[in-house]
Amino acid sequence: MRLNDERRVVADAVDFGRVAVMYGGDSSEREVSLDSGKAVLGALQSRGIDASGWDPAEQNLVEFAAAGFDRVWIALHGPGGEDGALQGALQWQNMPYTGSGVMASALAMDKIRSKKLFKAAGIDTPDYTIINTAGDAKVAANELGYPLVIKPAGQGSSVGMSKVFDAAELSTAAELALSYGAPALAERCIVGTESTVAVLQGQALSSIRIETPRVFYDYRAKYESENTQYHCPGTDDAELEGRFHDLAIAAFAVLGCSGWGRVDVMTGSDGMPQVLEVNTVPGMTSHSLVPMAAKVAGIEFADLCWRVLETSLPEHPAAASAAATSTDTSVGNAPGALRSNCQ
Repeated sequence: MRLNDERRVVADAVDFGRVAVMYGGDSSEREVSLDSGKAVLGALQSRGIDASGWDPAEQNLVEFAAAGFDRVWIALHGPGGEDGALQGALQWQNMPYTGSGVMASALAMDKIRSKKLFKAAGIDTPDYTIINTAGDAKVAANELGYPLVIKPAGQGSSVGMSKVFDAAELSTAAELALSYGAPALAERCIVGTESTVAVLQGQALSSIRIETPRVFYDYRAKYESENTQYHCPGTDDAELEGRFHDLAIAAFAVLGCSGWGRVDVMTGSDGMPQVLEVNTVPGMTSHSLVPMAAKVAGIEFADLCWRVLETSLPEHPAAASAAATSTDTSVGNAPGALRSNCQ
């Protein structure tokens, strides 16, 4: 299954004009963004593209508007870069940029609103409760049971996220999540197999199954650990792989995402995959998952960066059509080690 988001091929580097790779910023994911952006910048330059780095934490958008760039490769992760704020500022300047547009970026970054849309569209996602105080977390624990996941509503890379096993850990986890702003959410913990599916120019790439010896797939497991294991494709069952693809495309489309991104999924003991979240600016580091899936598809890193840059055409990203997808997300039993959405 594909999105209504076909590739717009660019054959000559000159056609991109001057490209700014925006990375860094001032979110909690700054260091990862710096790694992603520098990798992307080097890859684009290796393909003859006139690309330069731009860190909004050091150079403001007023200066950017006068710098003479023709388009932006967005490598900013987290708030300020992935939540629609930067996309809106660039759109106001009539500046083309990679990936999803303003509203889709905002919805994907907001875990509460995205889950509401998933449920409205019939896309399975773990049950959750909105929390504004530590007291709300206690109510949520009574409703959802242990273990449960508590996380900020508007952060990525598992920042501020905790797996809670009992009442003694509840207040600390709630305070951590709420330190990034209210509301946060408590989510039912799904024990099973974690998978992720990259989406590139309307097509889902091979799934990746993730295994880590850590308590959950946290920031260190994602970006620092050499012990995290990845299996791509995530299953050798062609029918099951197709179902993961359909689910990823459905989740991507219902939020109106376009261009490229990644959809994270958990499959519990009932064999039913559930969407955790959609990432509209995934990592592009040496540990990142989209480059891994692209390589399996025969797309080397520099080519991947080129193709993501192609998503800045036409001038404003078009929202993908949810009507072009199916929300039938049923799957069979997924193989692999048992994990949980407490990653």
